[in-house]
Amino acid sequence: MATVIGFLGSACGTVGGVGGGGIFVPMLTLIVGFDTKSAAAISKCMIMGASASSVWYNLRVPHPTKEVPIIDYDLALLFQPMLMLGITVGVALSVVFPYWLITVLIIILFLGTSSRSFYRGIEMWKEETILNKELTKPQESFVNSRGELLIDTEYEPLVPKEEKSKLQILCFNLRWKRLLVLATVWVLFTVIQVIKNDVVPCTTLYWVLFCLQFPIATLVFGYEATKLYKEHKKRMSTGNAETVCGASIQWSPLNIAFCALCGILGGTVGGLLGSGGGFILGPLLLEIGVIPQVASATATFVMMFSSSLSVVEFYLLKRFPMPYALYLMGVSILAGFWGQYFVRKLITILRRASLIVFILSGVIFASALTMGVIGIERSIRMIHNHEFMGFLDFCSGQ
Repeated sequence: MATVIGFLGSACGTVGGVGGGGIFVPMLTLIVGFDTKSAAAISKCMIMGASASSVWYNLRVPHPTKEVPIIDYDLALLFQPMLMLGITVGVALSVVFPYWLITVLIIILFLGTSSRSFYRGIEMWKEETILNKELTKPQESFVNSRGELLIDTEYEPLVPKEEKSKLQILCFNLRWKRLLVLATVWVLFTVIQVIKNDVVPCTTLYWVLFCLQFPIATLVFGYEATKLYKEHKKRMSTGNAETVCGASIQWSPLNIAFCALCGILGGTVGGLLGSGGGFILGPLLLEIGVIPQVASATATFVMMFSSSLSVVEFYLLKRFPMPYALYLMGVSILAGFWGQYFVRKLITILRRASLIVFILSGVIFASALTMGVIGIERSIRMIHNHEFMGFLDFCSGQ
């Protein structure tokens, strides 16, 4: 049962760009019998495996409408530092927050994002229906004002579009400079976590290492935010209506600050719940106007970095048994390939990219139900056992 649920959860989660941690954690606790902390750690391993295989698949897929990489590196650089910073904050808050409060946050946040994504999916479905009807209309002929007969038909281009091989698409989708920056941020955060785990909590060195992550994240985010703002301003001054990167958002300081807040919030939720930050990032990318295929590929790409940071941290804390982690990660890797392949084929046949949005909404809603029910049941049991239900001390809880 764990294999089947893990496979389906990984396949749907990576397609939607949300990971599937909200399904994995309840599955590991209820079916396999792990405690909550070990379940959260193994969940991160599964998310990392599924994300890595999905990224490898997406790197060999062309952008559906433009001659640009399907992974939006500008948005990845904008959100990845904030997401990783949020994960660190979320892991710290998970020690302090009472379980009932985490459960309430899960229900409110997940139901809100899933309903908004579902509404967005319906809007896209209606637009695609109109477009498909236009495409299936028979050819029409009519006479213009000069009496010339015009025939509505498609012409073959004089220079046929060159079909690229998988290797050419892979090389085109890779942006080594951007990858180097993302990898550097990941390494810096990982090194800080490794050193911090060997330091006594709440000492001066501990807080120095903890606070050191803030300027690193802010520096990378600030650089990318400034770049997007300048590009947007330049395009607006020249009357160019094209969108900057894959989003149709106006890159004003207020909107950039909102994106930073959402990135930190997504990472914090991921650190608190053992889920991927994609539960925030996936719907957010759709909300700012990114098309579903690019939103899914970009969210999964960012999630690969953030989940691998958590895996390293949990490994150092010895939170998960290696055989279970390796097996379920292998299941997730296969599921990531299968899910991306199947859904991409389905989108091509039906001409409906909104399927990705509905899958995203469904996974978030299922996560809200499973984690909400388990959280309520555990909170009731804690009340019956007269357990402490307030905020815990950060230093003693480490």
